[in-house]
Amino acid sequence: MILAYNTNGFAHHSLPDAFDLIAARGYRGVQITPDVHHLNPFEPDVIGRLAAARSHLARLNLRCVIETGSRFILDRERKHFPTLLSPDPTRRRQFLETCVGVAKALSASVVSYWSGTAPDGPPSVHMSRLVDECKRLADFAAERNVRLAFEPEPGMFIDTMDKFAELHARVFHPHFGLTLDVGHLVCQGELPVSEHIKQWKDWLWNVHIEDMKADVHDHLMFGDGEVDFADVFAGLRAVAYTGLVGVELSRHSHDAVRTAEKAMAFLKPFATPGRL
Repeated sequence: MILAYNTNGFAHHSLPDAFDLIAARGYRGVQITPDVHHLNPFEPDVIGRLAAARSHLARLNLRCVIETGSRFILDRERKHFPTLLSPDPTRRRQFLETCVGVAKALSASVVSYWSGTAPDGPPSVHMSRLVDECKRLADFAAERNVRLAFEPEPGMFIDTMDKFAELHARVFHPHFGLTLDVGHLVCQGELPVSEHIKQWKDWLWNVHIEDMKADVHDHLMFGDGEVDFADVFAGLRAVAYTGLVGVELSRHSHDAVRTAEKAMAFLKPFATPGRL
C-alpha cells in the first residue's frame, strides 16, 4: 500500500507546491482533485499544465489517482451540482469524462467519483439513471484504459456498502470498482472496516482515510475520532492491497503542512509491516 495525500487538503497552495510539500513529508502518492485552482480541466492551457504536472510527478516519484470531489467547479452557487442523478446530468458526465482524460495524461491508475444527492422522485428511477450513467462512463474509461472507482458517501444516494453492492451488481463492468472511505464506514456503523476490505478485495482500487465518529460525517484529524486503524491496516495487509491510501482532510487546508506532517507521523507505524 502507498500512503498518499489529497490535494484538496492543500487548497491554499499551488499544485506544484502541494506536490513538493506532500512528497517532502514522506508520501509516495497523491490524490489529485482537479478544481478551480488546481489543474482546472476547463481552462485553455490545460494541456501544457498536464504535461508539467506529469513531469513533476515523475521527478518526485509520486503515484496518483484523480478525485472528482471539487465543490463548485460546475456550479459556483451549488455544491457538487449537477450530479449524475440530476434531470440533465450532461455537465457532470462531461466533467467525469474530462477527468478520465486527465487520468490518461498523468498515467493515473484510477478516477474516483460518487453518485451525488438524490433529487425528488422514486429511488428506482434514480438507480436506473445512475446505472446507465455508470455503464456509459465505464465504457468510455475502458477505451482509454482507465479504471473508475465509485465511492459510497454519507448523505448521497449511494451511501452504504449495501447500496454500492446493488449498484456494482447492476453495472458489473471490469472498469468499475470501489473507492472505500474508512471514515464513512465508521460514520454509518458499517463495521468492522476490515471485513468490507476483504469482501471487496478484487474491486478495491482506491482508499480514503481520516478519523471520524459514528453518525457524524466530519473528517477529523487522526486520533480525534473512533476509527480502529489497526483493524483497517490489518485488512489492507490481509488482501495485499497495493493501491493508494489517501489522507482526505480538505477542511484542514488552513494548516496543510502541519496537518500532513501529523497525519504521516500517525499513519506510518500502521502502514509499516512489523511496526505494530
